[in-house]
Amino acid sequence: MNEKKWLNENKTKWTRRLALPVFSLALALSVATYGWVRPTSASAAATAPAAAPIDTDSVSALIALDKAMETVAARVTPAVVNVTVTSRVKPDSANKEMPEDMQQFFGGPFGQFFGPHMRQRQQPQIEHGMGSGVVISPDGYIVTNNHVVDGAVDVRVTTSNRRVLKAKVIGTDSLTDLAVLKVDAKDLTSAPWGDSREVRPGQSVLAFGNPYGFRFTVTRGIVSAVNRANPDPTNPSKPGEFIQTDAAINPGNSGGPLVNARGEVVGINTFLISPSGSFSGMGFAIPTQIVRPTVETLIRDGKVSHGHIGIGIADVTPENAKFFGDTAAMGGVVTQVEPDSPGSKAGLQIGDVITEVDGQKINDAGELQVMIGQRQPGTKVDLTVLRDGKTMHLPVTLEALGSHGSESGMPSESTGKARWGLGLGNLTPDVRDQLQAPTSLHGAVIEQVQPGSSADNAGLQQGDIILEVNRHKVQSASDVQQALSSIPKGQDALVLVWSNGGNTFRVLHSPEGA
Repeated sequence: MNEKKWLNENKTKWTRRLALPVFSLALALSVATYGWVRPTSASAAATAPAAAPIDTDSVSALIALDKAMETVAARVTPAVVNVTVTSRVKPDSANKEMPEDMQQFFGGPFGQFFGPHMRQRQQPQIEHGMGSGVVISPDGYIVTNNHVVDGAVDVRVTTSNRRVLKAKVIGTDSLTDLAVLKVDAKDLTSAPWGDSREVRPGQSVLAFGNPYGFRFTVTRGIVSAVNRANPDPTNPSKPGEFIQTDAAINPGNSGGPLVNARGEVVGINTFLISPSGSFSGMGFAIPTQIVRPTVETLIRDGKVSHGHIGIGIADVTPENAKFFGDTAAMGGVVTQVEPDSPGSKAGLQIGDVITEVDGQKINDAGELQVMIGQRQPGTKVDLTVLRDGKTMHLPVTLEALGSHGSESGMPSESTGKARWGLGLGNLTPDVRDQLQAPTSLHGAVIEQVQPGSSADNAGLQQGDIILEVNRHKVQSASDVQQALSSIPKGQDALVLVWSNGGNTFRVLHSPEGA
């Protein structure tokens, strides 16, 4: 939520709160004046001695805890930054199918980026927003949420010592809701990584961020639960394993760190569940077992490719375990197998229980999802499967997530970075209807434009349809991918684009060195 808007909405409330102390002060002054001029024969009432404070030895444990928390806060705060973003958004982009009691800290409901529920395109608007981030290296790498910088055209960070630095988006991953920024600095205070696998319910944690624009706020609480499932019903591919905490977090905390008693980052705050949209005791953070490898890949490659089996999975519970012959009630049970997917080719069936991946035991569906998603497409894994009470092993070669659907991206360079900054999908009948595109159009629909990329600089947007590449017609997303990938390094590309009811040519300038 925008800080200025929030303050304006609450101006009357704050005025009323201030009015009472001002009136009380005037009354007190009147009484004091009377007391000064009243007859000297009136004797003043005797004042009873004040109560003594509690003996220090009696509360030494609390004092020690306070000092410990002060030490942690003083150590971590300099590594926290305020992230301000100017972004290009669409007013109807919020996902209406998400439950109303679930809100993200920044930029609308927790929901999908683009897909089958896309609505009629609107003219893009410019919006200003605010989130949080944490410095992970002295040379200026910063972690925040993807939804904080999604669609950003300008990003700036403010440090705790009031330095304002322009930031570059190094890479984003919408699936995990993570992003990496880079600022030109060499002397920043950074926070160390912690191991979220060691986090246990009941442990003390501190949450840092900029709630409602109140910068550099710290709150204290405990870990309420771990390994919470993905709460987004519109995208089952999103990994879960969230850390739940009662440390107060609110809009503006997105991207801020959740740290343990040692001052180590064990999670990145990302959303809350609340009937009011503000804190009600349930905040959630992405665990570092997901954050750290994702961030390292984004820094190295600029993007993340997630492995994919092509199955739907659910937890094995004590209630349903007997139906699958799973006496341990552990693992992930297969609920769906996509046709022509790696899982289908490997022979997975509905009702199979995956208990191990490469010999590593699986506790639940969320852990299985994270483990597979962190492996590279093309990797061969060995699945231990329980079928009708019998154990078997199935080798599966992973494919890239979205390779069969509308999330396919552009082929990458040897560096792993997308050359043109485009994510494309096929122009299906449903998408055509939602875009109100003529039936005569054939091509590929733009689903994602990487900020600062060639596509972004050319003014391409979500929902635009590419009809030609270098004066050659295209029929599908794969046609566009092949055409753009075949353009020699250093050469620009000309694309014919249908946008807002008309066709225009746009030039995609070849990135430097590509």
